[in-house]
Amino acid sequence: MYQIERAIFDIRRGLPVVVNADGQRLLVQALEGSESVETLAQTAGSRPALVLTRHRLAAMGISLTAEAASLPLAADISVSELHGLATAENWPQAPSGLTSGLKPAGLAERGAVALMRRALLIPAALCAFVSEAAAATIDQQLAQGRLLEVDAEEAQQCLAGAPGMLKRVSEAHIPLEEAAHSRFVLFREPDGLREHVAVVIGEQAQWQGAVPLRMHSACLTGDLFGSLRCDCGEQLRNAVADIQAMGGGVLLYLAQEGRGIGLANKLRAYTLQDGGLDTVDADQVLGFGDDERQYAVAVDMLNALEITQVQLLTNNPLKMEALRQGGIEVVSRQALYGSVTDQNHRYLNAKATRGGHLLEDVLSDQR
Repeated sequence: MYQIERAIFDIRRGLPVVVNADGQRLLVQALEGSESVETLAQTAGSRPALVLTRHRLAAMGISLTAEAASLPLAADISVSELHGLATAENWPQAPSGLTSGLKPAGLAERGAVALMRRALLIPAALCAFVSEAAAATIDQQLAQGRLLEVDAEEAQQCLAGAPGMLKRVSEAHIPLEEAAHSRFVLFREPDGLREHVAVVIGEQAQWQGAVPLRMHSACLTGDLFGSLRCDCGEQLRNAVADIQAMGGGVLLYLAQEGRGIGLANKLRAYTLQDGGLDTVDADQVLGFGDDERQYAVAVDMLNALEITQVQLLTNNPLKMEALRQGGIEVVSRQALYGSVTDQNHRYLNAKATRGGHLLEDVLSDQR
């Protein structure tokens, strides 16, 4: 995974990397921030393609069973057309033949998109196969360390992080307004991109049976600034108070902004929502699925804290299933609500009707 971690940083800096699938090499660069495909074409010695997720293609009216597809790019494609293919809400059907030649993505191309998602960029990759004529130059750049090469299968696996390799870094007592006896324990993922905090409320030695647990995805806008677009901040504070009232437990504060798409993409999705889309459709326009979060990190944190049985404070059945699949026994579930307001009603309704969240009780009070 070491090469993958280095490659993610290069991709975030706008640099290309080589993705290798059974000897077939693909030169890959993030679409985000790109202004031209010509440099990539010259380096690889072949015309680039744009790899898009099936979610993005569905938003464009193109049905696809594969996870991603590759779209050959014409030499005269403009910057606006290039970025429009990946992020525009209203895209005309096959303008000037731009969507002709679409084909399911191969292993290397799927690995390229996985790298973009792990890097928290728009999940669209510029890809060009390395030609025989360019192979010697690419080999030289690899030998000099100017390019990195990663395995396509390892690139696909990077979305799961590195299960079992989470590092416990530091901890301190942090008295909270609703729980004065609390300890923050920080964990860091191996690639250094994400840090997660376990808020341990009360004395663990005094806990008996299933431990009250809240898995809370970080929400800068709601948790810190009190955004009215969601109920996250209120849920966070209610969870701390509830766990304290239950005799203590744990709140896992997970670095999964925007259901795993990152803050930059979350703000892009908010802009699309301002135009009338709900939260699910807005994410789809950007190329994401309904929920991009991975919960293996939560299992690793609980294992590190020696917690095997929990009472889960959640409205999301996916969290219950993820913990069970990770070997954590979910003894019971407790609902956790925030207030329903004019500003967040549409968001909560989409979570219930399209995301399967158990919000019937709180939403029925608004009818």
